[in-house]
This record gives sequence, C-alpha cells and structure tokens, in this order.
Amino acid sequence: MPKYIHQLPDWPKFQWNQTALVGPLAALRHRQGRFVGRMEALGFPLRSEAMLQTLTQDVVKSSEIEGEILDREQVRSSIARRLGIEIGALTPADRDVEGIVEMMLDATQKYDEPLTEERLFGWHAALFPTGRSGMHKITVGAWRDDSSGPMQVVSGAIGKERVHYEAPPAAKLPGEMKAFLDWFETNDDTDPVLRAAIAHLWFVTIHPFDDGNGRIARAIADMALTRSDRSSQRFYSMSAQIRQERNAYYDMLEATQRGDLDITPWLEWFFACLDRALDGAESTLADVFRKAEFWKKHAGAAFNDRQRNMLNRLLDGFEGKLTTSKYAAIEKTSPDTALRDITDLVERGILSKDEGGGRSTSYSLAEQ
Repeated sequence: MPKYIHQLPDWPKFQWNQTALVGPLAALRHRQGRFVGRMEALGFPLRSEAMLQTLTQDVVKSSEIEGEILDREQVRSSIARRLGIEIGALTPADRDVEGIVEMMLDATQKYDEPLTEERLFGWHAALFPTGRSGMHKITVGAWRDDSSGPMQVVSGAIGKERVHYEAPPAAKLPGEMKAFLDWFETNDDTDPVLRAAIAHLWFVTIHPFDDGNGRIARAIADMALTRSDRSSQRFYSMSAQIRQERNAYYDMLEATQRGDLDITPWLEWFFACLDRALDGAESTLADVFRKAEFWKKHAGAAFNDRQRNMLNRLLDGFEGKLTTSKYAAIEKTSPDTALRDITDLVERGILSKDEGGGRSTSYSLAEQ
C-alpha cells in the first residue's frame, strides 16, 4: 500500500471539495484585493517603506522556518539597494543574504516571466553560493542525484531519527518537474491563490534539490500570489505568518503528504494562513504610519547619522533591548560616544530608560 501521496496511481491529479472552498476563497480574494488597493493608493514614500518591510520580513522569516537566522539589516539593505529605495547608510550583506534576496526579488519582481528549470537552477545556485549546506557539499543548480541515499525529511537525535517524509527517487525528477512546470505555466481558470497553494505543496512534495526546497517552494507560492495581485509590489508576507505557525505548517504538510489526493484540508489551511498574513500586514502598515508620523513630528530636529540610523532601527522593530554597548557595536563607535548619543535622545524625550539600571541599563522609544 502506498505510504506517500506521490506513490498513488493517480498522482499528481489533486482533488478538492469545491463547495467547501468557494466561500473562504471568495472572501479571501475580496480582502486581498481591498488591501492591495489601499496600499497602492498610498504615497510613494509610504508604499516603498511598506514594501521594504514586507520583503525584509519575507526573506528573514522564510529562512527562520528552516532554522537559519539572517541579519535583518543586511537583508533590508540588500533589498533597498536592488530596488533603489533610499534608506541612508547601507549595511554590507553576506553572500548567503544576497543569494536569498536575489531569489525572492526575481520571483516577485519578475512574476510574469515563465518559471523554468533553468530559472529554478539559478535560484538554487543563489541560495548556496559556496556549493555547501553548512559543512556538507551538495549538488547545486541541478536536481539531486540521491547518491547518499533517498531524500528524506527527518527529525530527532542520531539513532532515534523519525522519518516524516520520503520524496520521489531522483530518477523520476525530470518527469516530475516537467509536469509541475508545465502545469504552473498553464493558463486555465484555476484561481491564482488556489494555484499558489497547490504549487507550494506540489513542489515541496517533489523535493527536487539536495537542500533549499522549502524556501524555493515558498518563493514559488509568492510568485503565484504576486500574479494574483497583478503587481510586483508586496505588502503581505506568507512566510512571516508560516513562521509563526511553523509547527502547524509542518504537521499539515506531513498529514497531506501521507494522505490521499484530496487536498482540501491543506487548501483550507493555506487560505486561513494567508488571511492571517493579511492581519499581519495591517500591523506592518500601522508601523509604517507610526514611523512616518515620528519623522514628521521631528522634521526640524537635528540628529547625527548614528542617532538617525538607530532611531530607524527602533521604529522598524529592534530585536532585544537597546543598550550602550549594542549602540556602540552597531554604529561602530566608542561606548562614550554611544552614551552621549543616547543621553541626548533621553533628554529630548525621544528615548526613555527602561526599568533596571547599572550595567543592564536599556532604552526604548518613548511614547510619542
């Protein structure tokens, strides 16, 4: 008896309950259209800032889902440079950051160009510029060859591993990927959001690369969602929401990949997750307005470059507590200079000292 969905005789003829999905999909599409319309009605500076925050979240959170932590400022700077968005001083980015940014922007900014085998190979090579995943050498820019055994998704300590999923053998990949790519570029009446959900599941089930399959699957879904919006401007992040629901995401994938070809539960979960991603986008928009109001209020105030950069970091959602030592390290200055900058901002009522003191003194934006 087949253990995984790709072993079923009718694979990949997915089925779903149209009656169960038509209401949620219609409501989601209506909300999606209204939100994107609101965003596109904003002025260029606010729209650019919202898009920069969204894309930064998307790149950072897609990597976090796989357990890889990227430097947020490097990601933000790489995106801003590539899109020509002015954010002041740019932080140099590592090769791995540049690679995943390049992939995500290619997927969303060139959403109307065909998804091909060569394009996927380019994305994969960008993700792994050294030809290694961690310490391990992998096949880059080509389908996996299974030379070290079948492709499995495994968790648990050595000797106590649990196999969650085993992908189709390497010999089947050319045919599997041709079928997927032909379908993805077929112009039919499949709703683009439905297509995004199916594409995500289908690609990650094939698992055609040695590594990076999850990130590429999410990039493909983002590409389909961008097509659904008919705009390269991104204002909501599916990856950021999936990161919040990572356990549920993996559980749903495993259940679907071990189930039958009726993928209604996966589609319902995907639609609901996207709806919650739009909730998150509303929060991002509120942060963008808050940042704009802050700089409008302080338009006539004098800040040095260090202060302006740090205030922008705090307005963008600084992770952890701001201390003098962190300020000095980030702004590449002495502790004394950092303390003078911070003290000046405290005296002006822009920063406030958090509870506690001594060596643990930290600061936050004061209520504006």
